[in-house]
Amino acid sequence: MMVLACIALTAAALIYMFGVPESVYQGPEQTRIAFLQERKEAVYENLRDLNFEYKAGKLPDSDYLSMKNSLEQEAASILSEISMLQSGAHAMTGKARRS
Repeated sequence: MMVLACIALTAAALIYMFGVPESVYQGPEQTRIAFLQERKEAVYENLRDLNFEYKAGKLPDSDYLSMKNSLEQEAASILSEISMLQSGAHAMTGKARRS
């Protein structure tokens, strides 16, 4: 009888801990531009950290240059995609206003 009580208590605890609540709050839907803005900020922060680490003498020149170039290329691609999406959004709103 004690074994069954332990099994029931364990099952109840697992259901309580891992059960999905009826209403799950997911937050607001994120647009592609908002995602890219967040990613841009993260890349800029990584560049600042990289510069700090380099100036502190923790990175050799070759590693610093390769990581810096990689982050700068990523930042450039993010900025170009943001620009493209914003110009596309402006074009779409211009068409909607003309209609």
